[in-house]
Amino acid sequence: MKIIKKKTEKRLINEFLLIFKNCAQKKEKTKQRLSFVLSGGKSPINLYKQLSKLKINWNNIDFFWGDERFVKKNSKHSNYGLAKKYLLDRINIKNKNLYYVNTNRKTVAESANNYEKKIKKYFKNKKISFDLILLGMGNDGHIASIFPEKINFKVKKITGFVIRKDFKRITLNLNTINKSKKIFLWLNNKKKSIIYKKLILKKLIPVNYLKKSSTTIFSV
Repeated sequence: MKIIKKKTEKRLINEFLLIFKNCAQKKEKTKQRLSFVLSGGKSPINLYKQLSKLKINWNNIDFFWGDERFVKKNSKHSNYGLAKKYLLDRINIKNKNLYYVNTNRKTVAESANNYEKKIKKYFKNKKISFDLILLGMGNDGHIASIFPEKINFKVKKITGFVIRKDFKRITLNLNTINKSKKIFLWLNNKKKSIIYKKLILKKLIPVNYLKKSSTTIFSV
């Protein structure tokens, strides 16, 4: 894995912005669209704020979500809502570029299946490989909504769902994540970085199964 380590979150964000801008501009020059999978949780809030200030053609970027809680879009627990508040509402972007998880379905399973269909349609039923996926990491080493007790290495579906005590959740599956061209793991504070170092030697921890050749760790 490639590791980008900086002393502060601000410096880490600046490094991310340079790499992201370069990716976006390369795609535009080759007349291709950039598919960007957003992370949920609070870790990327400062990153999203600064990302929104980039002077790039945002309408050449299509946004997806790595996971979503089965809540209304206007809920304070919605990953879509968080990205909307700190990034999407601050940039020039069309609604058709937002491939969010529809949580208005009757069940979390229906919501997961609907999201899978949306992704398949976007890639025209060809190989599904996102250009860039941003991931946070929970203290237990979970990524997206793939938890230590819920790792399924054999699943072929693009999306899945989990039912936990706090929320029902829709998530991209591990094989989908690992097919992405670039995986950015966002460890934006020292606590996260220390936890990662402790987890890296343990088995059956989701973060340890990210495809090494595609993953860049951003660490403070």
